Amino acid sequence: MRKTLIGPRMRQLRREHKQTQAEMAKALGVSTAYVNLLENNQRSLSVQMLMALSDAYGVDWRDLIKDESSTLLTDLRNTVQDPVFGGATPDLQELRAAIDHAPLLVGHFLQLYRSHRTALEKMMRLGSGRMPDNLLSSSPETIIHDFFRNHGNHFPDLEKAAEKLRAAEPCDVDDVYAVLKARLRGVHGVEVRSAPVEEMSQALRIYDEADSVLHLSEALDHQNRVFQLAHMICLVELPELLESLTTGSAIRSETGVTRCHVELANYFAAAFLMPYEPFYATAERTRYDVDRIAAAFGVSFEQVCHRLTTLQREGVRGVPFFFLRVDKAGNVTKRFNATTFTIAEYGGACPVWNIHTSFRTPGVIVPQFVELPDGERFFTLSRTTERPVFSRDTQDRRLALSLGCELQHAHRIGYATPFNTLDAELFSPIGINCHLCPRQACSQRAHQPLLIELPIDTKRRGNTRYES
Repeated sequence: MRKTLIGPRMRQLRREHKQTQAEMAKALGVSTAYVNLLENNQRSLSVQMLMALSDAYGVDWRDLIKDESSTLLTDLRNTVQDPVFGGATPDLQELRAAIDHAPLLVGHFLQLYRSHRTALEKMMRLGSGRMPDNLLSSSPETIIHDFFRNHGNHFPDLEKAAEKLRAAEPCDVDDVYAVLKARLRGVHGVEVRSAPVEEMSQALRIYDEADSVLHLSEALDHQNRVFQLAHMICLVELPELLESLTTGSAIRSETGVTRCHVELANYFAAAFLMPYEPFYATAERTRYDVDRIAAAFGVSFEQVCHRLTTLQREGVRGVPFFFLRVDKAGNVTKRFNATTFTIAEYGGACPVWNIHTSFRTPGVIVPQFVELPDGERFFTLSRTTERPVFSRDTQDRRLALSLGCELQHAHRIGYATPFNTLDAELFSPIGINCHLCPRQACSQRAHQPLLIELPIDTKRRGNTRYES
C-alpha cells in the first residue's frame, strides 16, 4: 500500500496562512524539523497529524489525502510524448517525482500544454485569416470531455443511484420499458406517448413539462425508447445529484452545464439498464463479446460500447476502453476515454485507421492493431451503427464506432484471439491527425505537419506531394 505523502499540499497550506515552518509546527504541536520532513515527503502522514491539520486549519481531511496522481501521471506522460518537445522524454520515475514534489508546477505545465493544443486545433479549423478573440478558450466539448476524463469516466454516486432504482423496480430485461413508463406515471405524474415523426420536428424526445407528457418519436427503436425513459428518470428524480457533480467544475456557461447534465443522465441510463456487477460478469464471461452482451441486457451495440468505458470500480475493474464515434466526414460526434489513447477534439482523422474503412462493410466488426507515433500500441474494434430514419430523405444516416484498449489488455478480449501480437507487421502505423502526425513517408498524408519539416527533393517523388 502506498504511503500517504502530502508535502506539497502542506507547504501550500502553510503559505496560504503566511506562516513559517516554526509557526506551523507550534500550531500543530510538533517540532519544526518534523514539519520540514513532512513538507519534503520524507515522512508519511499519520492519522494524528491528519486530524491536527484538519482542526488547526479548518480543512476537510479528505481533501488533504485526495490522490489524483494516477490521472496526473497519465496526462503528464501523454504530454511529454508530444513531438513538439523533441529528443528524449522523462522516464516514469522522473514524472512521478515531479508529481510528488511539485504538483502545482505540473498542473500549470499541463494547463499551458492544453492551451497550446487548443490554439493549434482552432487554427487548423479556422485558418489564419479569421482568428476569433477567444482563440485560446477551450470548446464546450473539450471541457466536458476533460470533466469525464478527470473522473476516470466513472461516477460512483450515479452508479449507486442506478442500483437503488433497479432494486426498487426489479424486473426482467423484457419488462424494463413498462416498468419505467409506470414509474414516470405513478411517481412523477408524467405520461409517456409515442408521436408521429411529423409532430416531433425531427426531435427524438420532447418533454412537455406544463402538461406532464413525455413524447417519444416513432422513429426510435425499442432499445432507444427504453434508454430515453431511463435518461428522463434521471433528469426528474436526480437534479440535485447532477448539480452537485458539476458544482466546482471548470464548466462555466449555463449551456455547458446543461450539456454536461445531459451526458451524466446518459451515464445514469446506461448504469440502470446495464447494472455494474452483472454487466461486468457478463463482459468477462463472454470475453467482451459486444453482441452477446447487448443481447443479454436488451440494449444496442453502441450502448454496450459506451458502458464498457465506465467499468472503473475499485476492485472490480473491467478492461479500460476508449470509445469513439465518427460520421462519414470524420467528425467526432461522441468520445469517452479510460485509457492513455489521445483523441483529438477535431476528429479521429487518420485514414489508416479502420474506423473509416468500416463504412465499406456496414454492421461487420473490423478488428485492428494500431501503433501511435510515440510507440504506444492498441487493439481496436470498429463497426457501423445506424441512426433513426425519419423519412426517405434521412436514409443512410450511418455512423462508425471504435472501441479500443491498450495492447496489454488485448488477451482478455475474444476478438483478439486469432492474432499473433508478437508479429511487428500486425500493427498499422496511425496518427491522430495529419496536422500533428510526425510520420514520414506515409502514403495517406493529406497535410503538411505543423511541428516538423518534411524533406523535399526535386530529384525524387515520394508517396505524397508533401515529401520526396
